[in-house]
Amino acid sequence: MKKFTFMVAALLCAAAAILTSCSDNDDPNGGGSNNGQTAALLDYSAENADNWHNYSVQVARLLANDATRLNEAWTVSYNGGAAFADIFRNHSGNGYTSPLNCIEEMIDGCADIANEVGTAKIGDPYDLYKAGRTEEALYAVESWYSWHSREDYTNNIYSIRNTYYGSLDGTVATASMASKVAAENPALDTDVRARIDAAAKAILAIPQPFRNNIDSSEASAAMTACAELDQVLSNDLKAFFENLDSTHTSALSAIVTNYVDAVVLPTYSSLKERNAALLNAVQYLSANRTDAAFEAACQAWLSAREPWEKSEAFLFGPVDALGLDPNMDSWPLDQDAIVNHLKSGVFTDLDWSDSDSDDTIEAVQNIRGFHTLEFLLFKDGKPRVVR
Repeated sequence: MKKFTFMVAALLCAAAAILTSCSDNDDPNGGGSNNGQTAALLDYSAENADNWHNYSVQVARLLANDATRLNEAWTVSYNGGAAFADIFRNHSGNGYTSPLNCIEEMIDGCADIANEVGTAKIGDPYDLYKAGRTEEALYAVESWYSWHSREDYTNNIYSIRNTYYGSLDGTVATASMASKVAAENPALDTDVRARIDAAAKAILAIPQPFRNNIDSSEASAAMTACAELDQVLSNDLKAFFENLDSTHTSALSAIVTNYVDAVVLPTYSSLKERNAALLNAVQYLSANRTDAAFEAACQAWLSAREPWEKSEAFLFGPVDALGLDPNMDSWPLDQDAIVNHLKSGVFTDLDWSDSDSDDTIEAVQNIRGFHTLEFLLFKDGKPRVVR
């Protein structure tokens, strides 16, 4: 989630009325106006159901398409050439000239997401709240419609673990950064593992939901844990690999190959499969408008989101160059724009092309992706209900 600009929706509320850190419902204060209610308070109803489902299906379809594009860029062809997996494995283009280049990219990706979780995903809401900008703080919390923020952030840390361990199940692969560091510098390996574990535990220690506990001591502790993880990755781990001599080249190459085959490719394959399942669930909901179908669609959303969050340590290559990160995961949202789009009944204009202006592209990305669908499926951490 590289895009993190504070585009606060036009929800004109009295921030002083926010209880504790935030309120228990999707509007912090119950004020503002959008036909008599804030965008965040808009409910699913018989009157808007057709538009609601048409919009949901279109957003789910775009998510499935983007997940497929990302998977194919790594496995089939990237920009009309070789698959990005081959480019990265063979360090044969895109600026990669050695296995060390690739490992530096891997470490940078891990450090970037550790920093982002601590300073942006947790830190920005925390700082805004401490500055008295309580409404902005609330709307800066990612995944707050579903109350899934802590789990998202923890999965971001697991994306670091998976990259370092060279696996998806918490075991340490033979050809992995962890194995190489353990063999050459056991103290450093112990430190990296401990800091990964500490960051994940600190995030999950934040009282649920995070949006109601923005200024908690646990949130502060989680920021510190993420900063310590970033530091050991950026400084110590990166220096370790950069200081290895040429006799280690073969081992580094094996690490890169295993990383592609055992971490990146299965993660993106899962992302493709689960977003296809999410589209099916949303289409089923459109045809069978029941509380049970809403619940099933919400479960499909949570399942589809997991591999995305576990891929955020490798937001380089196609996901960046093709604009797929903001396509799928822009946050914060323009909630009023989503509601206006919902009311328009026109849902064929959610895509963009390279010829569009940056402003046009950003405006479209702000009303599609995981979080727009989250808004349409969840309310107050629960599936929406049929009325």
